[in-house]
Amino acid sequence: MRRCAWPLLRLPSRAGLVLRHGGAAAARLRPAAASSSSSSSSSVGGDGSSRAPDTSLFVPVPLKPVGDAAGEDVGAELTRPLDKGEVLKNLNKFYKRKEIQRLGAENGLDARLFHQAFISFRKYIMESSSVSADLHIILNDICCGAGKVCLLGHVDDLFPFFLRHAKQIFPMLDCMDDLRKISDLRLPPNWYPDARAIQRKIIFHAGPTNSGKTYHAIQRFLSAKSGIYCGPLKLLAHEIFQKSNDANVPCDLVTGEERVYANEDARQAPHIACTIEMCSTNTPYEVAVIDEIQMIRDPARGWAWTRALLGLCAEEIHVCGEAAAIDLVTELMYTTGEEIEVRNYKRLTPLTVLDYALESLDNLRPGDCIVCFSKNDIYSISRQIEARGLECAVIYGSLPPGTKLEQAKKFNDPDDPCKILVATDAIGMGLNLCIKRIIFNSIVKPTINEKGEKEIDSITTSQALQIAGRAGRYGSSFKQGEVTTMHHDDLVQLKEILSESVRPVKAAGLHPTPEQIEMFAYHLPDATLSNLIDIFVSLSQVDGLYFVCNIDDFKFLADMIQHIPLNLRSRYVFCTAPLNRKEPFVCTTLLKFARQFSRNEPLTFDWLCRHTKWPLAAPKNIKELVHLEAVHDVFDLYLWLSYRFMDMFPDAVLVRDIQKKLDDIIQVGVCNITKLIRASQSTVAPGTAEVVSEDFPLSRTKRDTRVASGRHGAKSTEALSIAVEVPGERRAKNLKAYRSATRQEDLKSHGRGSLANRLLREGLLTQEMLRQLESEWHDQHRNGRYGLGSKRDDQNSSKETGKKKK
Repeated sequence: MRRCAWPLLRLPSRAGLVLRHGGAAAARLRPAAASSSSSSSSSVGGDGSSRAPDTSLFVPVPLKPVGDAAGEDVGAELTRPLDKGEVLKNLNKFYKRKEIQRLGAENGLDARLFHQAFISFRKYIMESSSVSADLHIILNDICCGAGKVCLLGHVDDLFPFFLRHAKQIFPMLDCMDDLRKISDLRLPPNWYPDARAIQRKIIFHAGPTNSGKTYHAIQRFLSAKSGIYCGPLKLLAHEIFQKSNDANVPCDLVTGEERVYANEDARQAPHIACTIEMCSTNTPYEVAVIDEIQMIRDPARGWAWTRALLGLCAEEIHVCGEAAAIDLVTELMYTTGEEIEVRNYKRLTPLTVLDYALESLDNLRPGDCIVCFSKNDIYSISRQIEARGLECAVIYGSLPPGTKLEQAKKFNDPDDPCKILVATDAIGMGLNLCIKRIIFNSIVKPTINEKGEKEIDSITTSQALQIAGRAGRYGSSFKQGEVTTMHHDDLVQLKEILSESVRPVKAAGLHPTPEQIEMFAYHLPDATLSNLIDIFVSLSQVDGLYFVCNIDDFKFLADMIQHIPLNLRSRYVFCTAPLNRKEPFVCTTLLKFARQFSRNEPLTFDWLCRHTKWPLAAPKNIKELVHLEAVHDVFDLYLWLSYRFMDMFPDAVLVRDIQKKLDDIIQVGVCNITKLIRASQSTVAPGTAEVVSEDFPLSRTKRDTRVASGRHGAKSTEALSIAVEVPGERRAKNLKAYRSATRQEDLKSHGRGSLANRLLREGLLTQEMLRQLESEWHDQHRNGRYGLGSKRDDQNSSKETGKKKK
């Protein structure tokens, strides 16, 4: 046994860390681990408090056990082969010791990491044919001295080897200080040295919709020697681009998908109109305009407004938006040492909230706009309107910009018979519309909160004002705007919402940059991009003026293309592509783009045409229209990538040409949208989704008979269903109770989507079964088995029971 001790003399660097007999061992180790524990166990927040990192995000790096081919077992030659049974017993003793767990915590291993590290450490030792000589000797000493009074070794002696193993599978433990410095987001103004090198003047144009605030900022933009306009939408950037060039002020257009030069020789013009994500923080300008500044609080895109506000190199920065953002912008500018001048504006035309709801589509007037928060509602109402012999324009978010403009032009044209507009809240900005009256079909809207969770709630005061403010636009044929709801019980709540003050904007969004993620990847080379982002956000430190934007879309794409071999910068670019992850066709196309890109094969025009089956015919039903919109998004995606990887996406000009043709095809489909709805209901193949009758209770918005009260007291009963009307009149008292119960049920089911559509997609329900269920439900409804009838039956039966008791 003497030879068990002498090799320790040859390991001076390790000997200082060898633990002996519990307490003394801990005392010996703590000085060596002091610096590590200070950085690993806590993270300093913006308020100066300490918080531990979210270790659930730490993914262990696999460490393979040593095989037979590793060579000679030096440890076995110096001592003897290990008894794996005895080794396992002592490893389990090591794991259970409280002192070891405390030492692990001091070195950054919380209970979760300690457990994962031990499982890996034990597996490595037990499955390896040989271990390092020093570890072999320690294990042998522990096994030889087990149960003896004079111990040759103690299980605590394993801790340095355990800690070394833990840092191999969790490399972030060794570089926590560096990771915290990289993810420190507490001083965003310092990220833009060019902007800090000049003295900028900030002018805040505050006011509601239709107050002229943006107009005054644009006038200064046009009069400057150079300028940049930053807007939230391509439509807004395009509008300023056209206005500038029409005013003989050369202006370029820059969006994520295209760049249009004012000069024929492609020289950069002194003025630029761009979407806000595309603004340059390195180019000097005389004047910059940042539109819709209140979107700095947006959970997904707020970072772009923060970047523009802090980073634009302009002598004057004109900020336009709601007064609710004044305090935050003032505080942000205080941190940069810059002045802010506030100019307040009032609405140029009066806006009146009516005392009566529309109640019936028979009460529509020219200049009315019905605002919905779902496509199904748009399909339903547009069909009902045209069934009354009226033409209507349709605008919703997923339509191409060209189609939106054409529909707006059709509605605004005084010589066009189309006098009604049905739209989503996409009309809230970006389109100039001649609307007399805004009618909210519903005041409930699905939203995404800061955590990326879907919520169903009433619209906010800011949203209501933004939409309602579109009525009575200054300079249009309507000198006064009006706003109301489709249903009377919504009107009371809408008035409450509009009477409240807009909540102040409290914080500005931030997003990790590619450079920060690259530095993270340098320290954690084996982590996936999604995991890198998670760890970054977990360790990030922000002060009270900022928040980290939601990154769920980014992570979704990162996970989707993780298996494709790409360098980190290219992978990051693909993950920031602007697409709707709810569109399977678009997502699978991005996957194919990334796969071909990784093989260094250019994505040509012919390849894209084969993938999208171009040329495409006009849609025959709603499903085909939705697919055409997805193909348009694919073309957008190609163009977006072509400006970042020009050699791999070389045919941007050809793709833009067919995208314009596709826009025309979609316009034809939207103009015939009611025909497409009828076709969808009559000829949908089993297993596919269709527009379900909104009177049928499986659909999202269920409306029974409505008692419409005109201004003169006239009443008319109308069923707001697409196909089937429920016969019979209901008393207003019962209607109110039924609508209230129905709306509560809607709120419960809204987040899950239409049950009928989901069952159809999954093949669990066919169209024939759906029609039979609908027919049965209406029969039962008429017979009083459900709905109001059952309520009356219950009331009658309770009365009879009461009489019997008496």
